[in-house]
Amino acid sequence: MNKRQIGHTDLYISELSLGCMSLGKDPNKAKEIIDRALNAGINYLDTADLYDFGENERIVGEAIKGRREDILIGTKAGNKFTPGQEGWTWDPSKSHIKSTVKDSLQRLGIDYIDLYQLHGGTIDDPIDETIEAFEELKSEGLIREYGISSIRPNVIREFVKKSNIATVMMQYSAFDRRPEELLGFLEENNISVLARGPLAKGMLSSKGQEKVNQKGKDGFLDYSYEELLATIDKWKDYESDERTLEALALQYILHHTTVATAVFGASSLDQLEENLSYLEAAPLTEQIFGEIQTLTKSLTYQKHR
Repeated sequence: MNKRQIGHTDLYISELSLGCMSLGKDPNKAKEIIDRALNAGINYLDTADLYDFGENERIVGEAIKGRREDILIGTKAGNKFTPGQEGWTWDPSKSHIKSTVKDSLQRLGIDYIDLYQLHGGTIDDPIDETIEAFEELKSEGLIREYGISSIRPNVIREFVKKSNIATVMMQYSAFDRRPEELLGFLEENNISVLARGPLAKGMLSSKGQEKVNQKGKDGFLDYSYEELLATIDKWKDYESDERTLEALALQYILHHTTVATAVFGASSLDQLEENLSYLEAAPLTEQIFGEIQTLTKSLTYQKHR
């Protein structure tokens, strides 16, 4: 699998990555999915301390034993919770981040985190303090690089101005093209995008119509239910022996050079294989890329400007 350099760092990430939130709580099943992903060339696993209140990190940690040197591990912080209790609160303070990283390292069973990310945030946060925490963790060798997981333009711009973030994780798909207004800005600053939700809740997959009926009844962003169905009907025309719809969805977002990887979730081996069809797909042509842009909406963020 091809790899792309993460921003200004010496880290190289596979074009496809596995988002681990969907793995579930069965360690054996999770390990089976992770092993297949790694054997296919995926080298980045993305988790967060909040997923199943730390249990997801434990499951990932168990699954990667003996393979640590082959992979990059990313996790996230900023949500304060007590394992076994419901609910959490937002805490991007320096003290919380420097404390919770130790919990993540312990659950993952590793000595350092390759990519540590702030799991959200607003412009009203103590951003300077948050940055200071990440910089100290980096100098202490507990993390290699850091980034933010945010869809808010004002937060992203503030971190770009003040910090040495290597990545921004954003929801990005052919149905959610809001990040496109920021791609050029991030590229100019040598910061990579980790694109999550590349299949738009599965609506851009081979099961698109079924997923629209399940998850798009109330619409999706600026798309009405009827618009989703009409767009999916045309999207299906691109399915061929050369390219699955899953591959097309992944190719669309990876067409942009500042997108380092497409982070998809998989709750089964079948789902994983559907996404791995990207590896066998014919290259995306500029013509098809342009047609997809015409078919879908060029949306922009309306809040958090």
